[in-house]
Amino acid sequence: MRRSLRVQRRMQRLHPELHRLPLNFDPNRHDLNRAESGWNVDDYRQPLPPEPPGPPVPGGSWEVACDLVRDYQYADPGIIREICRSGPPEPGRNMLLEGRFYGLRFYLGLRVGGVVDGYIEQNGRRARVWGWNYRTLQGHLERGQMDQEVRKWLDTGEVEFHVHGFSQRAPIPNPIVRLGFILFGRATQVRFYRRACKRMRVLTAAELATRKQALEQKPG
Repeated sequence: MRRSLRVQRRMQRLHPELHRLPLNFDPNRHDLNRAESGWNVDDYRQPLPPEPPGPPVPGGSWEVACDLVRDYQYADPGIIREICRSGPPEPGRNMLLEGRFYGLRFYLGLRVGGVVDGYIEQNGRRARVWGWNYRTLQGHLERGQMDQEVRKWLDTGEVEFHVHGFSQRAPIPNPIVRLGFILFGRATQVRFYRRACKRMRVLTAAELATRKQALEQKPG
């Protein structure tokens, strides 16, 4: 995702200032799992290479996918070109993205809201889950929250990437940008989700294949 040195330097200057920015919405005023007037709820589940039933296998699909989610590798570089942050996801930690939208460049500030690391139960099934969410800061083109998780269902060994979004278009002062986002913003958002799922499937499978090949070539 790394591109020009000029962009990197600009993002390194902007990133330390993000702590001054508030969120541009109040997550406590919404049920992020239910659609509201003017808000979109998106929920995608992408099956990943399975494992045997039981806890995650060391070096297996679940662990590989967690590493990809931790590093934000699922983001399509055709939409998100640059990422600037101070470390792995932790509550309160800020991120700065450089997004491209129909030839225009935008710097988008985000703040990690929480990290999940444990187990969930749904419909009598139990899953090991790891993931995190981020929330939009003042000046972002959108407002809302996106959750990204990796789950392994212990009864079957199924592994999946789960992404959930609650969002709406933020107020945009520039009339040209505002019109463009009204016309194309939602389509770009949906494309981001779908490509994220595809990238997670492809990248997870590729990393597992690389690890398998390395083991097969290991002496002894």
